[in-house]
Amino acid sequence: MRNNDGGQLSRRAGRRRVVTLFAAIVTTASVGVAVASTIPAAAASAPICVSTVHPRAAARMSADIASTLAQRPHSVVAIAASDPNLGVTCALNTTAHFYSASVIKVTILSALIYKIGGVGHLTTAQRNLAYSMITQSNNSSATALWNEAGMGAMQNFLNRAGMHSTVLSSAWGLTRITAQDELTQLRDLSYPSLLGPYARAYILSLMAQVTSSQRWGVSRAAGPGVTVHIKNGWLGYPASYDWNINSLGVFTGKNINYQMAVLTSPAAGGQSESYGIQTVQDAAGIINANLAGLYRLFG
Repeated sequence: MRNNDGGQLSRRAGRRRVVTLFAAIVTTASVGVAVASTIPAAAASAPICVSTVHPRAAARMSADIASTLAQRPHSVVAIAASDPNLGVTCALNTTAHFYSASVIKVTILSALIYKIGGVGHLTTAQRNLAYSMITQSNNSSATALWNEAGMGAMQNFLNRAGMHSTVLSSAWGLTRITAQDELTQLRDLSYPSLLGPYARAYILSLMAQVTSSQRWGVSRAAGPGVTVHIKNGWLGYPASYDWNINSLGVFTGKNINYQMAVLTSPAAGGQSESYGIQTVQDAAGIINANLAGLYRLFG
């Protein structure tokens, strides 16, 4: 079993890790907040993917994703994906809240860099922490940089970046995020934004170096010649069998630049870690395979 910092633990040790990370703040977490497990199933007639340029491909993607997710009853899923080059977007439950787990680490680093005025102002110590936080998903490094950024700077970054639905928590892993806000963040890393070009390149370079054992998720079926800049999150909360599995990716290559966020939480009955990972990969694989096919034909 993976724990939240990417290490390999026994099931019992993994449970202790979750308790260590979050027990101190459980009593302060918002009570009664509508989280992802309360989302009703999407209407069967609502298209998930749309495109005025490639409507048939978008319709095929929509049907395949809907059919696949119908066979994943233990997962509640949100999807936000955008490929401006091909004119394809996908959206499912994009405004629903999910616990962030470790995908918030991209936001932590972005907010810190924005606070200090650019990537060139990072100290050597901060760079070392950023490397282990992103490439290894190290929690201690994340906590250190979270504290250095501070809640005020975190909120300021969210406001300036247009991530208005994200709700920060005193425990970074319990921040409530939406697929739409995560897509906004990925776009901010991909195109000119409040983050300068050096900051965007730096963060993406770290996401491209994520260790191989953590490169599951939205990377499934990415096309040949595509670099996947990825960050995943996995958290058993509120119970050890209630896994929240999230995956973010920026996909680049020759004339290729698209972004995808897939978030999941446990439906009634709970979602295991492996089940949630498979759900993310099933949905992302459909999108990646279809976009790869379009790039072969039209790219």
